[in-house]
Amino acid sequence: MARLNPKSKLPLYHQLYEILRADIVDGKYQPGDLIPAESELIGSYRVSRTTVRQVLDLLVREGLVYRQRGRGSFVSHRGLEEGLVRIVSFTEDMRRRSFDPGTRVLSAELIPATPGIAEKLEVRPGEELVHIRRLRLADGEPLSIEDSHLVHRLFPGILGRATLTASLQDAARDYGIRWSSAKQTIRAVEAVSELARLLSIRARSALLYIERVSYADNQVPAEFLRIHYRGDRYSLYADLRG
Repeated sequence: MARLNPKSKLPLYHQLYEILRADIVDGKYQPGDLIPAESELIGSYRVSRTTVRQVLDLLVREGLVYRQRGRGSFVSHRGLEEGLVRIVSFTEDMRRRSFDPGTRVLSAELIPATPGIAEKLEVRPGEELVHIRRLRLADGEPLSIEDSHLVHRLFPGILGRATLTASLQDAARDYGIRWSSAKQTIRAVEAVSELARLLSIRARSALLYIERVSYADNQVPAEFLRIHYRGDRYSLYADLRG
């Protein structure tokens, strides 16, 4: 085990940070592994709890480690990128990357369209929509929260027919609907306390926020989707031409 040098010009917290970071990058700790507990690090390296927490904070901010309340600190899975090229379901995307996709349905109900959402879906305010809110996971780690709004007359009875933990793209095919195109906007936001709790991150952490309108073959808007991605786990890219 590497040791800290109290005579070094580098502060102890920085030395410990470099040791733990190297252990992660070099593969001593694999994605999903539990980092040694604070008490173990304190005893092994003879540093204060403040120093250990400072180091773990640095690793969390760098995206190498994530915390779970009551369990400890874990090595993050590699960062995920989403290409801005085609419409891909979360389930398909995760399986393509060799992650085990998971879904927890937070709520599923029929609601009237608000004026803002009605405008995006080109329906009248008050028209009945299906609202499905889901927490999406990769290898058991919270990754994003999706709020899907479907035009109910295009998906009659979907709450009783579809498996809501599965891909909604697959469910749409049962209604003869295939997504032909989509328009989306992306911006950075801070995690409010509820989102932070569900995503196992700190309040005010950076999130990628996406709003997307998906169109059926006949260019009829069928879904309005809001997604909050963990900023430390997800990035977006696009191939551009000059």
